[in-house]
Amino acid sequence: MSAPVFLADASAAHPLAQYAPGSVYVLDGAEGRHAGVVQRRGPGERIDVVDGAGVRLRTVVESVDGPSVHLRVEGVDVEPDPAVVVTLVQALAKGDRDEMAIEAATETGVDAVVPWQAERSVVVWRGDRAARSRARWVSTVRAATKQARRARIPAVGTAVSTKQLAVRVREVVEAGGAAAVLHEEATTPLAGLPLPDAGELLVVVGPEGGISDGEVAQLTDAGAVTARLGPHVLRTSTAGPVAVALLSERLGRWS
Repeated sequence: MSAPVFLADASAAHPLAQYAPGSVYVLDGAEGRHAGVVQRRGPGERIDVVDGAGVRLRTVVESVDGPSVHLRVEGVDVEPDPAVVVTLVQALAKGDRDEMAIEAATETGVDAVVPWQAERSVVVWRGDRAARSRARWVSTVRAATKQARRARIPAVGTAVSTKQLAVRVREVVEAGGAAAVLHEEATTPLAGLPLPDAGELLVVVGPEGGISDGEVAQLTDAGAVTARLGPHVLRTSTAGPVAVALLSERLGRWS
């Protein structure tokens, strides 16, 4: 069984990459309390500590002093940056379905998520609500990263309108990337869509009511292509994670 993952303190004086086998890392703060007090991790148990940017310490617990867990570093792994950055553009949805989508997408390998205020989104992010809702997305992604035992935390963008998304699509395509809008009436399967060798790959998922014709026109005019997942219509909470899993396989991440 793989070791549980805990997140390093981003404000720590020494980045994880500076640690070497044989050195001692002290896991403290909220993560240390969770490991030492809540989970009662003890000497001899294996723990991975990640910085969220691709660095992983493989460690063994030496001692526990309340919320401070002293770890002996056995190895340091550094994941290279992905050649293709897979970004899920998830339409805001009611009943936490958008959070369900980004949680599962994180587990299946997405690199970034962007909240989209689509025309038919029932949920609206404005003012203080926008800040609170984005904070929930960040928390959801962090928790899913630990659950999936990943070394990278997907970036969470700020909410975009359809006009702003079209600008983003155009920039990505002009830079050599690609953008796919999942649509039930599309004729091109996502499994057969040409993928870029580098850059960003945007995957756009609409809300419960679907993407309007006007939105499809704006995004395709900007350079996006429409694609379908398969013969069935999936929920907004399901489509993104399934697409990310399919793309992860095609990009060789699961081989």
